[in-house]
Amino acid sequence: MIRTRFAPSPTGFLHVGGIRTALFAFLVARQAAEGVFVLRLEDTDRKRLVPGSKEHLIASLKTIGIDYDEGPDIGGPCGPYIQSERLDRYRKWAQKLIDKGLAYADPYTPEQMQAFRDEAQANKKAFLYRNHRPENPPAWDGTQPLRFKSTPKSYTYHDEVMGDITTSSDVIDDIILIKSDGYPTYNFAHIVDDAEMHITHVIRGQEFISSMPNFLAIYEALGFDMTPRTAHKQTEQGKGRHGHTVATLGGKAPVVNSLHDQAEGLLPLPVFAHMPHIMNEQGNKKLGKRDGAKDVLDYIRDGYLPETLMSFIATLGWNDGTEQEIFTKQELIEKFSLNRIQRSGARFDEKRLLWMNGHFIRELSLEELYDRVEFFWPEAAKKAPESYRKQILALAQDRLKTLRDLPGLTGFFFEEPARDDSLFATNKQLKKLSPEEISHLLEIVKTKFESLETWTPESIQDCLNQLLEITGQKPGILFSLIRIVTTWAPFSPQLDDTLALLGKETTLRRLATY
Repeated sequence: MIRTRFAPSPTGFLHVGGIRTALFAFLVARQAAEGVFVLRLEDTDRKRLVPGSKEHLIASLKTIGIDYDEGPDIGGPCGPYIQSERLDRYRKWAQKLIDKGLAYADPYTPEQMQAFRDEAQANKKAFLYRNHRPENPPAWDGTQPLRFKSTPKSYTYHDEVMGDITTSSDVIDDIILIKSDGYPTYNFAHIVDDAEMHITHVIRGQEFISSMPNFLAIYEALGFDMTPRTAHKQTEQGKGRHGHTVATLGGKAPVVNSLHDQAEGLLPLPVFAHMPHIMNEQGNKKLGKRDGAKDVLDYIRDGYLPETLMSFIATLGWNDGTEQEIFTKQELIEKFSLNRIQRSGARFDEKRLLWMNGHFIRELSLEELYDRVEFFWPEAAKKAPESYRKQILALAQDRLKTLRDLPGLTGFFFEEPARDDSLFATNKQLKKLSPEEISHLLEIVKTKFESLETWTPESIQDCLNQLLEITGQKPGILFSLIRIVTTWAPFSPQLDDTLALLGKETTLRRLATY
């Protein structure tokens, strides 16, 4: 029984790093015969909460197609799925540590703590709270921080991405389990939640690797079986929910109903997988807001398809061992594996994202694309018949890189475009022509077009080819000139199709107004 989770903090928008973590956990769950993907909100850092963030996180996952089986808005057998609603659970697990003599109240004032830190700095040593552990701490009544009583030691565990890791005993400390405000720290809460929610795989960012020694110390103190687990050992083959063969962890996850069930060795360690950072386009630092990292929903608003984002994000640091670059959701479910994730950071390539989006747009049927572009049409298009809009969309589909490109590619079909002579200046070949030469060429074109008896893409293309012979111009000059004067747009669909849909009357009128 594979159970994975995504456990973000509702402290802001969801970026690509968070979505990738959620996606990988989702794919691992979907591959398993009875896999379950859980959404949990970790809101115990009350000072950093952002109003509306919970709703944003949920909307981001659902928009991209990362559907969860249990969560704060849909419930489930292991709820509540919001940490602030689970405070009684943490106190019970904390009491177990207190009863074992492995947790105690922190009696020091902030001023005393600062004095300890200053002393360590003066001696050029790392500050460790355990060096100042009180001999006779008071009984914990919830008004003081509760600290873990650590026993420094080395641990070895297996990481599905980073391999076998041995930790140092030097970094283990008496960390806070529950703060004086009654809320647990991440260090404690996520271990309790993962145990009660029967999570088998913990997939998260590599920034948590440095905290693993303290996590493992808490796992051991709570009675977990410390035998390292991997997703590839102790497995049995089974058919996943999509019919393909997958490897699942042998046996079922333990059901934890009460503290009484937590006998020594009953709770196994989860499988750990720490994701490398997503880097900026230069690959020299972690992707941040200054490097263009955006709210995931902003990409949707900018005209990127959910399918694009899923495929692009999945391939940031992962591949299936082939040359394949683009994956559907179903292909990702079938092919994804944690052991194919690279250990180094993955470079965020905006150009590759744009290219991939164009691919997915071209793969849509016209009806699907028409539904997707509902909110991207130029204002003037709203008055046009649906059949006309579909004709135009069929022309523009191959040129669209994002749905937001639609107004620029199609606006001139619905209303008279504004003249923009700068388009001549940006064309290396056209800017060499004088206004008189341009007028002369356009007069020849207009005369030839007037003589056409039928106005179809085929007849227009034949006429354009004849015009090349008549004028002695290259297509890059003549066709660009005609396109600019009839559309006044930097880009347009294929010229013969564009002119055919504009109509003969409109084309001639626009040629005559230069």
